[in-house]
Amino acid sequence: GMNIYIYYVIFAFIISLISGAVLIPVIIKFCRKHKLYDLPDTRKLHNTMIPRLGGIAFLPSMLFAFIMSLLVLSHVLGGMEVTIGLWSCVFIVSIFIIYSVGVIDDLIGLGPKVKFLAQTLSALLLPLSGLYINNLYGFLGIWDVPFYIGAPLTVFVLVYIDNAINLIDGIDGLAGGLAVISLLGFLFCFMREGVWAYSVLIAGLIGVLTAYLYFNVFGNPESNRKIFMGDSGSLTLGFVLGFLFVKFAMDNSRVMTYRSDSLLLSYTLLIVPCFDVVRVMLSRLRDGQPLFKADKRHIHHKLLRCGLSQHRALVTILGLQVSYVIMNVFMYSMMSITYIVALDILVFMLFNVILNVIIKRAELK
Repeated sequence: GMNIYIYYVIFAFIISLISGAVLIPVIIKFCRKHKLYDLPDTRKLHNTMIPRLGGIAFLPSMLFAFIMSLLVLSHVLGGMEVTIGLWSCVFIVSIFIIYSVGVIDDLIGLGPKVKFLAQTLSALLLPLSGLYINNLYGFLGIWDVPFYIGAPLTVFVLVYIDNAINLIDGIDGLAGGLAVISLLGFLFCFMREGVWAYSVLIAGLIGVLTAYLYFNVFGNPESNRKIFMGDSGSLTLGFVLGFLFVKFAMDNSRVMTYRSDSLLLSYTLLIVPCFDVVRVMLSRLRDGQPLFKADKRHIHHKLLRCGLSQHRALVTILGLQVSYVIMNVFMYSMMSITYIVALDILVFMLFNVILNVIIKRAELK
């Protein structure tokens, strides 16, 4: 029954946690030996040389935990057939493309065009295999979405979320922490639907992320314990989150019963990184800056300018994301998704207006 599967979810988490705890120190050593550092510059917030290949551990640990769980499961159930569907195969191909591009980028550096091309190609594979956003659940009064609109929308959403996670990876624990909150939400959603293969996969990713966050947030650079996830990490995480978003939001009666809240939940779990990208892009447009130029406009930069420490800024942003989840789940029983999104945007604008006032005051001092 259901209870046995919960053990596999916990098992995958633990296996992946151990795997991450073993792999990450090895990666730190490797980076030091080969002098692979994230060098400090004017835009970055750290001032020592820190290894940046932490994300290399994410995918292997997640898949290792997943395979171990499946092996143990088939052993316990006496040679249970484990069927891997087309979508899972396509997802694995896509994630390997993204992961490889991220690793190569961390090692030798790739231009944004190459990364964008790889992201688009990986994203395209999903609608081509039949996985796409096919319902907006009444958002702006739209319900069913035909393939020729849903497919490009899906590619856009995947590339967008992937870049949003990549861009918010600016202070210790931020991309990882937001990803953990989001993954815990998706874990709850998929467990509730009894979709156990994905639950085990998600638990595996949470496990290695927990190990990574320990080194990233609490690691001391002086004692060689600190590491960043790099693009191999943030691109992989972003793509997995985008995939889970599409997977959970797709109305597919063969996989899950129709849930009127599935798009709302998927979107809510990614609000902060996704809203921040829009805000940053709009402020660059307003100031006539190039849209994709790296700068210090992100939400974490603003909190630091308010005078918060990195850890306090981290806790504030994670708190904002958790508040959105509570707020939207609460409002769901009272109003339509369109109004909820409008309110979410208002809250985000208000939050930023308050920050701007505090920054102004801090700078006048």
